[in-house]
Amino acid sequence: MLSIKESSAGKLLVKLYKNRADLGKASAEEMSVVLKSLLEEKKGEINVIFAAAPSQNEFLEALVGIQGIDWSRVNAFHMDEYLGLGLDAPQGFGNFLRDRIFGKVSMKTVNYIDGNASDPQKESIRYAKLLEQFPPDIVCMGIGENGHIAFNDPHVARFDDEELAKVVELDEKCRIQQVNDGCFARLGDVPTHALTMTISALLSARHIFCMVPGRLKAKAVARTISGEVSESCPASILRTHDRAVLYIDQDSASELKP
Repeated sequence: MLSIKESSAGKLLVKLYKNRADLGKASAEEMSVVLKSLLEEKKGEINVIFAAAPSQNEFLEALVGIQGIDWSRVNAFHMDEYLGLGLDAPQGFGNFLRDRIFGKVSMKTVNYIDGNASDPQKESIRYAKLLEQFPPDIVCMGIGENGHIAFNDPHVARFDDEELAKVVELDEKCRIQQVNDGCFARLGDVPTHALTMTISALLSARHIFCMVPGRLKAKAVARTISGEVSESCPASILRTHDRAVLYIDQDSASELKP
C-alpha cells in the first residue's frame, strides 16, 4: 500500500495515507516485515507491545490476516490498563486486545496488566519486572487527543522516567477522548486512574509503529510533528527515536501546514 507522501520530523518518519483503511493495511504489512526479520535475526523469541484503542482497529485486523508470522515465538504485552473496571468490561484494554489479536493468534505468552489488583503499586512493579525480563523489540501504539502515548498524559509524562510502569491519574481531556471514541457513554463512567508503561519503557523498543487516523487526532499530530519536543505533548518525543514511524491519514493530517 503506497503512501500519498512521506516526510520526516527529526528522526521520525511520517507516512501519509488517503484513509484509515489504507493506513491500517500499510502499517500492518510493514510491521510484519520487521517482526519476521527480527525473528530470523534473533533465532529465538521477540517481545511486542500493543496499544488498545479504536485507532488501532484497522491495523490489528490487517495484522492478524497476514500469513507467515510465527506468533508462537512472540511474547505479547499491552501498554496500559484502567484501574477498577469489571473483569469482563469491554472497555478493558486487555479484553479489547484479546478480542482483536491475542485470542486470534497463538502467541508464546500474553502478559496482561491486572487492573483489579488489590495493590496497583505492586502490580506496576510486577509488570515492570516482566519488561526487564522481556525487553521490547516492537511497540505498536497510537497518540491521544492530548498528545499522550500510553496513559502518559502531559501532567504525568516524564521523558527521563526511571520507572518502566506506574500508576497515574488520567487528565480530563484523556477521559473525554474515551467518550469521543464511543468507549464510554459519559465522562462519569470513565475511570480516573490507570496503570501505564512509562515513556522510558516505550522508547526502549528497537522499533516503534505509531498509527494515528482520524480528525480528532489532528491537533495532536500537528504538535507531534511540528511543535516543541516537550512533555506538554508527550508524543513529540518520537522525533528522537531512531526507528519510529508515524502513520497518518488525510483526516489526522488536516492541521499540518503544507
